[in-house]
Amino acid sequence: MRPSGRELDQLRDISIETGVMKHAEGSCLIRMGNTHVLCSASLEEKAPPFLRNTGQGWVTAEYGMLPRATNTRNRREAAAGKQSGRTQEIQRLIGRSLRAGVDRVALGERQITVDCDVLQADGGTRCASITGGWVALRLAVNKLLKSGVITSDPILDHVAAVSCGIYAGQPVLDLDYAEDSTAGTDGNFIMTGAGRLIEVQMSAEGATFSRSEMGELMDLAEVGCKALVAAQKSAVA
Repeated sequence: MRPSGRELDQLRDISIETGVMKHAEGSCLIRMGNTHVLCSASLEEKAPPFLRNTGQGWVTAEYGMLPRATNTRNRREAAAGKQSGRTQEIQRLIGRSLRAGVDRVALGERQITVDCDVLQADGGTRCASITGGWVALRLAVNKLLKSGVITSDPILDHVAAVSCGIYAGQPVLDLDYAEDSTAGTDGNFIMTGAGRLIEVQMSAEGATFSRSEMGELMDLAEVGCKALVAAQKSAVA
């Protein structure tokens, strides 16, 4: 029995509320159980210097957690004067995941920055950030298309992410903190709407895993990402 009482292949309750920020070109609040992430997409009409005069745009991301997103207060990274290695790793993951679903030539020489701020953490914050970040990105691109700034849609496909792991000897979908903190194996799976893989992060935390177990987790991830893409479609409809 999972601590939450969910079935092995059951996602946490998910909701995606769009248009939650007045000034951002695209925004949403994604809730996956007790993990809540505020995602916004901001447009700049210029590409970063390394892409100047290439005809290509860029999608990047920043990630952070509020001090009381967890059960104890964490010091703001701005107060510490630097980002942690974990923060840097996660925001790079978000950025490259979202770029995999974008035609950067069709985007043109402009940059979209997706900010993901964790309001409340209960496991799977990077996955929620990617899933919600795509919605914010989609909404920002919709504004570009509506205004006629671009005429070809640069969004190639949906991008969604979910965690899976082996908890109490069983492969389970969408780990919450109670499961993630004690799972023998856990992984993050980033996929397109067509079911193609963008990235897989898997590690043995306390017990090694077999090829067949990895396959079982992949199967669960496909189920989870399919449901998350359906939620994204409903949010941006």
